[in-house]
Amino acid sequence: MTISMFGIKNCSTVKKARTWLEERGVAYTFHDYKTAGADEALVRRFVKEHGWEALLNRAGTTFRKLPVADRENIDEEKAIALMLANPSMIKRPVLDLGKKTLVGFKHEVYEAAVPATRA
Repeated sequence: MTISMFGIKNCSTVKKARTWLEERGVAYTFHDYKTAGADEALVRRFVKEHGWEALLNRAGTTFRKLPVADRENIDEEKAIALMLANPSMIKRPVLDLGKKTLVGFKHEVYEAAVPATRA
């Protein structure tokens, strides 16, 4: 199974998740939104699994700096468009385990979901 992490390498939560995986010898690939952008098909897959409300990072500065009109009346399509235009608005990290994804980082959630096999 290939595990992929999506995020921004300088994000403190992403750093914690990467450290957690590395300390356990879990092999994974890393997709940095800042350098590689966000893929629409993947964002739609993440939204389908978790809902746009869970995936759209409204607490971040990128979202808060948007014009008021862009922050109002958000529906799924508008949220997807915002996340594609500004990948920093995607809650992170997103850990793709193949059959499911995890959004954000919590030790106990990773412990239960990430295979124990070592790299």
